Amino acid sequence: MNQNYWSRKKVLVTGADGFIGSHLTEKLLALGARVSVLVRGTSINGTNQFHLRNTNHLKKKLDHIIAVNIGSTDCIPLVTRVKPQVIFHLAADAYVPYSFDRPLEVMTTNLHGTLNMLAAALRLKRLERIVCTSSSEVYGSALKSSIDENHPLNPTSPYAASKVSADRFAYSYYQTYGLPLAIIRPFNTYGPRHTYDVIPKFIRMALCNEPITIHGTGEQSRDFTYVDDMVRAFLLMGHSPKAVGEVVNFGTHKDISINRTARLIVELSQSKSKIIHIPKRIAEVQKLRCDASKAYRLFGWRPKISIEEGLRRNIEWAREHQNQN
Repeated sequence: MNQNYWSRKKVLVTGADGFIGSHLTEKLLALGARVSVLVRGTSINGTNQFHLRNTNHLKKKLDHIIAVNIGSTDCIPLVTRVKPQVIFHLAADAYVPYSFDRPLEVMTTNLHGTLNMLAAALRLKRLERIVCTSSSEVYGSALKSSIDENHPLNPTSPYAASKVSADRFAYSYYQTYGLPLAIIRPFNTYGPRHTYDVIPKFIRMALCNEPITIHGTGEQSRDFTYVDDMVRAFLLMGHSPKAVGEVVNFGTHKDISINRTARLIVELSQSKSKIIHIPKRIAEVQKLRCDASKAYRLFGWRPKISIEEGLRRNIEWAREHQNQN
């Protein structure tokens, strides 16, 4: 990857105060990009104060902070005003169980938010790329040993359905309007600052020596990618000419059971936690394993960080930040 590409490049990251978005924002700034961010508007964000959770340490380095509900069309002129050359669209309601009781709210954020970003992108004459973030959840449970980009889209939750809709709308804007668009489908990503999902949940329990609760049998499996590897994937999708018009999976091509994940975390953290099982979660995907051969073929991308090394880093970070709010 030509890292000089990002020097002085005007970049917008939506969802920049989230988990992956904050790491991507950090990396872009380190590469010399001029970064603006779009974050969820609150009674604080949107005034002259910005109490950001994950990017507060970066705010003095940012060109612009846009605080707005991305599901509202109000965000369109705010985005076009900062004139980004590259847009990384990560903003989403991404916690799957949240969608069970709030499907319309999740649809508004995930689908309408994407449509608003696409509408803004069409107005930007100097736009070089918009990267829309999809999800491995769009596939549902694997129908074969590993999931490539041609696997049927069988969403099993309202969240997954909202991401399918946004994914396909994004692709239609490439086909219809020739928008310089790329769609990234990350498989399960973990690392510092992640606050929900199975790995941060298990690490919190382990560090407190609390029982680690697993839904169902625990034999359901996931393909976990460390966040540093996934940030490299985002940068490739935002830079490489080969990414335009493409949908690309990123993952390790290895799945690990939830039971094994829990045991590894207990072992690596030297925890006294016991592992217990609770009733199966609704809309549970049983198996996710990424076929990332297209990512390797297009970009030469492969993950560098093993699950053991990634968990060690994640546990060390969580231990250092255990008493911080």
